Amino acid sequence: MSSAADISTAVEGLTLQSTSETSKFPNCYPTLNPVDIYREHIAEKLGEAAGIDPIKIYDRLQWTNQLEKGDLTLPVPSLGIKKKPQELAQELVEKFPESDLVEPPTFVGIHMQFFFKTKDLTKTVIERILKDKDAFGTNGNQGLRDPTDPSKGKKKIIVEFSSPNIAKPFHAGHLRSTIIGGFLANLYTVFGWDVIKMNYLGDWGKQYGLLADGYKYFGDEQKLLADPINHLFDVYVKINKIVAEQDGPIKELKEQIKAKKEKNEDCSALQTELDKLVDASEDEKARRYFKSMEDGNEDALALWRRFRDLSIKKYRETYARLNIDFDVYSGESQIKNESMTAAYQTMEKAGVSEQSDGAVIVDFTKHGAKKLGKAIIVRKDGTPLYLTRDIGAITEREEAYHFDKMIYVVAAQQDLHLAQLFKITELMGYKDLAKKCEHINFGMVRGMSTRKGTVKFLDDILHDVADKMHEVMKKNTEKYEQVQDPVKTSDILGITSVMVQDMTGKRINGYDFNLDAMTSFEGDTGPYLQYAHARLCSIVRKSGLDVNDLGSANLDLLTEKHAIDLARTLAQWPDVLLNTTRTLEPTTILTYLFRMTHSLSSSYDVLKVVGSEPEVKLARMALYESARQVLHNGMRVLGLSPVQRM
Repeated sequence: MSSAADISTAVEGLTLQSTSETSKFPNCYPTLNPVDIYREHIAEKLGEAAGIDPIKIYDRLQWTNQLEKGDLTLPVPSLGIKKKPQELAQELVEKFPESDLVEPPTFVGIHMQFFFKTKDLTKTVIERILKDKDAFGTNGNQGLRDPTDPSKGKKKIIVEFSSPNIAKPFHAGHLRSTIIGGFLANLYTVFGWDVIKMNYLGDWGKQYGLLADGYKYFGDEQKLLADPINHLFDVYVKINKIVAEQDGPIKELKEQIKAKKEKNEDCSALQTELDKLVDASEDEKARRYFKSMEDGNEDALALWRRFRDLSIKKYRETYARLNIDFDVYSGESQIKNESMTAAYQTMEKAGVSEQSDGAVIVDFTKHGAKKLGKAIIVRKDGTPLYLTRDIGAITEREEAYHFDKMIYVVAAQQDLHLAQLFKITELMGYKDLAKKCEHINFGMVRGMSTRKGTVKFLDDILHDVADKMHEVMKKNTEKYEQVQDPVKTSDILGITSVMVQDMTGKRINGYDFNLDAMTSFEGDTGPYLQYAHARLCSIVRKSGLDVNDLGSANLDLLTEKHAIDLARTLAQWPDVLLNTTRTLEPTTILTYLFRMTHSLSSSYDVLKVVGSEPEVKLARMALYESARQVLHNGMRVLGLSPVQRM
């Protein structure tokens, strides 16, 4: 299985495709995207014939996701010409001149439909894919601050994602954040942005005082080194049990004191008893321990640092299985007190915050944002809340990275929190900074647990899915025996199953975690996608051809409708990738890959490789290798590891 470093290198390598060509059309790169050749051609021809600015036409040409609707369509009303759309469509169709590249256009309703002449298209697309390989579809120019002047450098983006809490389970929300965040980091990478992948850990707070005390009672050095995340969680659960037991009598005394006070009776004896109980409680010890951490006590910090470092080491291994490596492990603990103090002062000066019952709050209704309600910034006891740390984090990151964009990949439950954060940033006078921040949200996963029914740690879930995939693989003895490392392959297939199920719908939709459905080869699943890739690899092996010889194939021999439609679908890949930067939805890519693989699987009986004439064999193999390459590139951007046998 590839390590995260290998994957990262492979994805970084995709950014290498850029060009110094210029065009009068915006975002037009014919040497990188074959469809741009046709866009340019249609815009020029139609513009000249109809007296419309070609740039206006170019901007409005849309790719289609159904081949029967054409290779490009033009919604006629978008041209803003005051005429009945259907009449205008007919007029433009009639005016379009004879062309070497495009068939005479047609119109359906208000859409003009353009079909490319297939002979040139098939040749252009396949030759381009075979030449560009991993880089096909990518475009480093998109990530430049100024595409006309590369010396101004790349745009910089921070993607903050995953963000688990140390010593707590890595739950479904963290899993979704990890999958979506990894995909977004890859997407911006293949468009040439300078991407910083940041993991903002829950690594600070009273729970670390609790954990440190718990470790004195229940800690085991060997277990800590062998499996820090599970062991620390075990310690955390045990110490919390004691806290819960101690809480009972404390609550009871508080009720008794309250009752006596209401009757104006003396409760000093009870109060003394309560003070003793509270003082000796694990909860109070944890509070004092955490206070010592905040005050810089080196012994307390050394133990906390150890827990943090060992947990990160374990996380790195798990993330590597998901093809992710973080550039920065940040966390609540990393935010400097000075940054938070500066934030308070700026808020106060700008009249953003106010005092309320000893706490510091922001009342958004006073700032024209009723829906955001009120938010506490500092508690009565002087402790800062998450929001304060997040404000400190924004300003620190701006100072350290001078980013052009920052994305927070966090569940939809945090919509209000992030809206408040961005609004406060704006009200503090950092309007431009607030504009650069975006919340990418997602719905929840329902019913996610391990087979053992225990707490949901990511490792346990990945092991479960890998075991299930292994069982499925064993059912085909003949194929199973040909797989070099079935355990490793079942792990990759299991991870693919989880990730593809997560990416299938729109991000905002929640879904049911379904082990049987996700590991099935029937329907649009991860294993189906991997099977499509492995089958193409098998065709290459069985053909006996060297892929390096495919460049000499006579592609004019690909005349069958299946071959032409597959080539037309492959031509769409750069557009699909670019469109994904607008939707920021992994399903945009996934839907395309399934459409392409369906087109592929219906071609095998018609376009046989083994047994066909040598010239035809070479041409068909060039088509199949191009399809394999596009499937491989798409899977890579999604964060998947394509397998060669399964």
